[in-house]
Amino acid sequence: MAKVLVFDLGGTLMQYVGMPYSWVSFYHQGVREISRRYGCSVSEEAMGKTVQMLEDFNPRVHYREIEYSAEYIFARALEHWHLEVPVKDCVEAFWSGLGLKAEIYPDTIPVLSSLRKRGYRIAALTDLPSAMPDEIFKRDISALPDYLDEYVSSAVCGYRKPNCKGLQMIAEKFEVPAAELVFIGDEEKDRQTARNAGCRFIPIRRTGAAGEDIRDLYGLESRYFPEIML
Repeated sequence: MAKVLVFDLGGTLMQYVGMPYSWVSFYHQGVREISRRYGCSVSEEAMGKTVQMLEDFNPRVHYREIEYSAEYIFARALEHWHLEVPVKDCVEAFWSGLGLKAEIYPDTIPVLSSLRKRGYRIAALTDLPSAMPDEIFKRDISALPDYLDEYVSSAVCGYRKPNCKGLQMIAEKFEVPAAELVFIGDEEKDRQTARNAGCRFIPIRRTGAAGEDIRDLYGLESRYFPEIML
């Protein structure tokens, strides 16, 4: 039995309430917050160019596996503003302007706690929202790290799913073959990531037609790990 369980985060253990898979429709809101906070005299055309550049970097619009840092993306997207404000401050203003609300699903912590008590090692592998720094994402999921033995984001491993570099890093951390991992996620790219690593995949679908997928983490315990039901 595999002892290392790897969980996707967004749509699996948590969500940003009300946000779609692609966030491009919210980019104007964040860009305007940069302009407002720092009193920037930039035209609508200049802000529109920034939004377009952010969209060009969004992997749900233009596929990519290589990860770019938020500072790199925003330095490119704001270059024509000729700002004296540090890029890091602009990044913080942008994400503050989106007014995101992170929610840990109510079954997440009880089940992760149960699994760890029964000897499972728990890891998380997540793609960060495009151009979001790891520190902002970690702040939003601050209730989770105590229940994780390892956290790997696309910023940490340098690649986005379905590239399996993150799973390989987790396998190396726990000194097990990647094939012995079990990856739990809600998207097709999660399934493909597991396939690329040669490990087992368990799908979860919290909304919509579930089919054979589990609806929540209690379903994970009852269907796949009945010996450790709560």
